[in-house]
Amino acid sequence: MKPVSELLSKRHAANSTLYHVKPDDTVFDALKLLADYEVGALMVMERGQLVGILSERDYTRKIALQNKNSKETRVADIMTRNVLVVSPYTRTRDCMALMSEKKIRHLPVMDGSMVLGMISIRDLMNDLIADHEFTIAQLESYING
Repeated sequence: MKPVSELLSKRHAANSTLYHVKPDDTVFDALKLLADYEVGALMVMERGQLVGILSERDYTRKIALQNKNSKETRVADIMTRNVLVVSPYTRTRDCMALMSEKKIRHLPVMDGSMVLGMISIRDLMNDLIADHEFTIAQLESYING
């Protein structure tokens, strides 16, 4: 399997935006961004540094189920602070294993203290499917060849 940097480079060719919010933003504003960007999580950035991650899961468990108001609650109050990250050199297989073990769906990719992007389980699955389709095509070509 390939390094995560290859997945990011494919995505950056189409869109290089780092979707993020600030800790002082309201959860409601973060939800609007999740919907606008059609993503399941946003990085929480403060002065250019990753300080957390906010996911749909954080919202459902810490706002909806606790009957809090998303227009009054700040991102900092519900974000996940101890964020697991990977480097651009981490293999996609290792990312899948980490996501499975920790039951998470998103991993920020960092090179030292610099945030390069974020990958999701969907990114990894799409890459895995593409690899399998390529292998199948190669085998069919060999067999028919």
